[in-house]
Amino acid sequence: MPPYEDEREGVTVSLKPSATIRYTAMRLGIFVGCLVLVAVFVRLGWVPSGLGDANFAWIVLLALVLSAPLSFVLLRKQRDEMSLQISGRVAGAKQKLAENRGQEDAADDAARVA
Repeated sequence: MPPYEDEREGVTVSLKPSATIRYTAMRLGIFVGCLVLVAVFVRLGWVPSGLGDANFAWIVLLALVLSAPLSFVLLRKQRDEMSLQISGRVAGAKQKLAENRGQEDAADDAARVA
């Protein structure tokens, strides 16, 4: 999608979803898929159920253990995109901070001279 320009303020806003939101949603989807799969396997008796009342906790724990390496392997591209997006924002923030410091220094020097 092309970026959207707000003519009133000269701000360019991207309509593409954030890489962080996309990565998080995909990771949550993998977890939910693993949770359903583990619950089915426990229900069928292919995976042992937990002890006593710990059945739900056991299913969630197994889903976490399965989804973590799957997310690491399957979402490498999305994780790299997210990293690039975050590093770009950090670089922009550092640049703005340096510009603000320069303005403050110039104002302070002008006040000392006067």
